[in-house]
Amino acid sequence: MKLSDRVKPISYLKAHASEIVRTLGDRGGPLVITRNGEARAVLQDIDSFEKTQETMALLKMLALGNRQIDAGQTTPAAEAIARLRER
Repeated sequence: MKLSDRVKPISYLKAHASEIVRTLGDRGGPLVITRNGEARAVLQDIDSFEKTQETMALLKMLALGNRQIDAGQTTPAAEAIARLRER
């Protein structure tokens, strides 16, 4: 589904809030809300929101790992495994 099909003015949101909430999860994807012809907000169902948050958390962990690698803050795998076995 194209995002352009999911763009509605704020007046539509005000008039159809209940319907939007009821169908948002069924249709999938976000709903872009405009004001004065400009995109101002995005609505999405809770499942999509939670998946987005989980994805962002994973991406942050990957970015942190890459920064640690670049800074030389790593331990060789064999050494890390040996430490774990000692515990």
